[in-house]
Formats: sequence, C-alpha cells, structure tokens
Amino acid sequence: MAAYPYNDLPVKLPEAAVLMPFVDQPEPELILTVRAQGLSTHAGQVAFPGGKRDPEDPDLKATALRESHEEVGLPHHLVEVVGQLSPIPSRFGIKVTPFVGLVRPGVSLVPEPGEIETIFHVPLNFFLDQPPELSAPVEYYGRRLRMPSYQFEGKRIWGLTAFMILDLLNHVYDADVRFDLTGEE
Repeated sequence: MAAYPYNDLPVKLPEAAVLMPFVDQPEPELILTVRAQGLSTHAGQVAFPGGKRDPEDPDLKATALRESHEEVGLPHHLVEVVGQLSPIPSRFGIKVTPFVGLVRPGVSLVPEPGEIETIFHVPLNFFLDQPPELSAPVEYYGRRLRMPSYQFEGKRIWGLTAFMILDLLNHVYDADVRFDLTGEE
C-alpha cells in the first residue's frame, strides 16, 4: 500500500466512505455484504460496508469505520486501516473513498437487518486467479471504461465494488487488468 498512486477526484460531490475489510490470515479473505432488499438504492447488491459522511465524522476514515460498525457490527478498535484508495464517483453523484483494513480471524459480524441481508467472505486468491468479465466500453464521468464484474457463489460483484477491488489488485498485486481505456483510440 505504501507505493499506491493516490489520485484525488477533482469534483465537488457529497462524500461517502467504505471499508474493504480483509481477514488477516495466511489465506486472506475479503469481507463483503449483500444489501437489504428493501433499500431505496443498491438493494440486493454486493457492497462493502460503508455509507455517507455524517457532519460529526472528523474524516472519511471515521465514516468508513462508523458505517462498518453500524452495518456489520465491526468494532473500530478491531480494524487496522492499512491504506486509502483513490475516490471513485458513483452513478448517484457521490464521491466514494475506500479504506483497506485488516481484521483478526474469527471476528463476530452481525448484519444490521434494515441495511444488510447477509455477510460473506471471498478468498483474495479468487480475485487474483479469476479475471473479471469486462463489459463493452462505456463513457463514465468523462472516462472510457469497461465495467468489471465477478461471479462468486451465485453473487454478482460489480460496479464500484468491483472497481475498488481491481484498483487494489492492479496497484498492490500487479494484476494488470485493464479497464480504463481513456486516451486510447
């Protein structure tokens, strides 16, 4: 994470933050959630725990940790935040900043039923070994991108969640999955 090339998003949008929690063990696992069906946005979608910044949050890292506690019961003192990735704009006009964190194996997580349907783990090796499906190029905030998605045990991991995973894999694990075609003919 020390060599990660952080790029700020030069647009003024409401802010949100998510936690990309990894179980810190010999075979790391990424903790993901399925959003509750009754939500007005992102219902039934795979996502990281997180949400909009509250005025009382001192920074976006605090937002990610607060939301993770609210959504999956992860106490902030059990998370070692090891880095921050570049923010990504959502299609709903929100600037979302991901934070990478490590949690101890065996941490008990409980989904908040009004927000989270289920919590599941995906081995990091799944993402390293399984290239994502990439869509035809689309225009997104002035960039030309191929939208990534993964299928894991009947769950579709796509959208911002997949972009964040690929950003981490490309810069920390040299995965070299090209999804940004901006500037190409």
